[in-house]
Amino acid sequence: MDKVLIVGLVLVGLFGLVLVVVIGQFISLWIQAMLSNAHVSIFEIIGMRLRKVDIRTVVYSRIRAVKAGMDIPTNALETHYLAGGRVPNVISAMIAARSAKIELPWNIATAIDLAGRDILDAVQTSVNPKVIDCPAQSGPRATIDAVAQDGIQLKAKARVTVRTNISRLVGGATEETIIARVGEGIVTTIGSATSHKKVLENPDQISKTVMQKGLDAGTAFEILSIDIADIDVGDNIGAKLQTAQAEANKQMAQAEAEKRRALAVAQEQEYVAEAQKNKALVVLAEAEVPRAMAEAFRSGNLGIMDYYKMRNLQADTSMRAAIGGEGAKG
Repeated sequence: MDKVLIVGLVLVGLFGLVLVVVIGQFISLWIQAMLSNAHVSIFEIIGMRLRKVDIRTVVYSRIRAVKAGMDIPTNALETHYLAGGRVPNVISAMIAARSAKIELPWNIATAIDLAGRDILDAVQTSVNPKVIDCPAQSGPRATIDAVAQDGIQLKAKARVTVRTNISRLVGGATEETIIARVGEGIVTTIGSATSHKKVLENPDQISKTVMQKGLDAGTAFEILSIDIADIDVGDNIGAKLQTAQAEANKQMAQAEAEKRRALAVAQEQEYVAEAQKNKALVVLAEAEVPRAMAEAFRSGNLGIMDYYKMRNLQADTSMRAAIGGEGAKG
């Protein structure tokens, strides 16, 4: 019995030692939470370890929330962590929003965080508005180019001051949409100006016109102001277009003239071919004359004296033609 008792006591001691070791690694966090009035039970801590949750992240986040006057349950913090959320970031954003008297419930903050938005940056931007360059400095173009009605190109740069609209952060358009809409508004305003000089005289007119369009609708931001940072005169696009049009008209006229010349050459070649054809027919007809004369001799329709008279007549005709200069012309 003594041996059984000793073995039992040893087993109990080992179990107690293991329990102390297991609990010991959590006891400091439990004590910190208890002293901070952010109660987290030892069983919740052990359960988080078993569920592979970062215990320090959850416990410290709860302590920060309680110290800031927000009682967020440990289970809610753990759930957001397991969903892939950034618990410390959300707590920091809620503390900043509470300090700035901005309403930001836990469910809204976690939804924004899980949507991939930086909730802390959004709250900071809501408190301290930021400036967006238009066009973006990292974009492919350095300026927004537009052409006034007089054909002169203007190159503009704008700065848009925005602040985050927390209520539209989930599902709202991003900075790229703001930049695109402002750029479109600047192009439209410059394009509707009758002269580029009017735009240069009153660049603030662009800002006023663009602001009236309500470009922040459906976005996660509220536009506070649009300022034209720089505007320069570019190329005379109207003159370039007219020059290009004149060159195109010239090339079309040249092509039309070349077409007519080719048609004329083709027609001339047709006439030459037709003349050659007629000459060939004449040669063929002349070739029939001796044959016809021979046939006339055989049939008796033509006598030898008639033949010589015809030859004399031909010789006389040739002599007269030579005297008249026709032979030289031929």
